[in-house]
Amino acid sequence: MSIPNSLTLLRILLTPVFVIFLFSESSFFKQLSLVVYIVAALTDWYDGVVARKYGYVSRWGKFLDPLADKILSSAALFSFVYLALIDVWMVWVIVIRDVIITALRSLAEWYDQPIITSKTAQAKTFSEFIVIYYILILYVAGTVPMIRMEYGRLLDTLMDHQVLFGMMLLVAISTIATGIMYLFDNRKFLRELYGRYFGAAESR
Repeated sequence: MSIPNSLTLLRILLTPVFVIFLFSESSFFKQLSLVVYIVAALTDWYDGVVARKYGYVSRWGKFLDPLADKILSSAALFSFVYLALIDVWMVWVIVIRDVIITALRSLAEWYDQPIITSKTAQAKTFSEFIVIYYILILYVAGTVPMIRMEYGRLLDTLMDHQVLFGMMLLVAISTIATGIMYLFDNRKFLRELYGRYFGAAESR
């Protein structure tokens, strides 16, 4: 297995470790969850660097890399739902859209018709990660007694439900918008895909 694919697999394996640490009763392990998440996220950046530098590009890697990203981010978002920090319907909007688009990109790669990620989609992904880091860092900070004692009121303000609701709502709206744009921009490929799978079935 190539180095980029190994790093991608590591990102997937680190995801349950992150969740277990986050739900631990220990403040220390909660802090470790933040470290694990950052390390896992950094593997995404590093495997891309290695793949481009040494030409380690494969169909398997093109499929696995975005999947690993979605697994990590979805785990974080559903964890926040479980912790009653954000609303579950917004997370389902993001996850369902990501599953559809990731599946579409994987099929496109399989048929050698790669889909180029638009600037708006990249901005959506960036804003999603910003929100995840925002919530995760402040939540973990709030579990540290010294920080809670010194900055408790500020943390409560920054983590107010209305603040988090507004941030997640913007991400959810951009998720829907970029998902529609993806489907519209790749309508030709979707028609070909429909003809390939359903046209053949109808002709029988």
